[in-house]
Amino acid sequence: MFRGVNHLALDSKGRLAVPTRYRDTLARHCNGQMVLTVDVDRDHCLLLYPLPEWEEIERKLIKLPSLSKPARRLQRLLIGHATECELDGAGRILLPPPLREFASLVKNVVLIGQGNKFEIWDETSWNTRRAEWLAQSVEDEGALPPDMESISL
Repeated sequence: MFRGVNHLALDSKGRLAVPTRYRDTLARHCNGQMVLTVDVDRDHCLLLYPLPEWEEIERKLIKLPSLSKPARRLQRLLIGHATECELDGAGRILLPPPLREFASLVKNVVLIGQGNKFEIWDETSWNTRRAEWLAQSVEDEGALPPDMESISL
């Protein structure tokens, strides 16, 4: 559904203009209603889900055992930071200050389609991590999970 790398700029109010090519899909799939949350990996980026996709993930998170420390951590971070947002008439979404701060988003950002969601990165952080991943790809030959080894690119 969502793919590609898009270099964008936040406006002075912290709004992100969603590229036109995604707007019709978002309008059809979720009526422009989305949920923004943090990525729990070491990468400080944000995750932007169409509302129906997020609701499915949220149901699974809520069902995790509450006495499990890793499960509680996921619930606290993902659900605790989850913020509903909606495309405005100009196709923009407002990124709340606490989430912008978490991901170090000031001006130049990168919106990356990940199939069912988007990642939102600070442009400098994205460029650094992408360079690291590209350097690792040569070094990590054979590190794919067994179920990925049959995929031909």
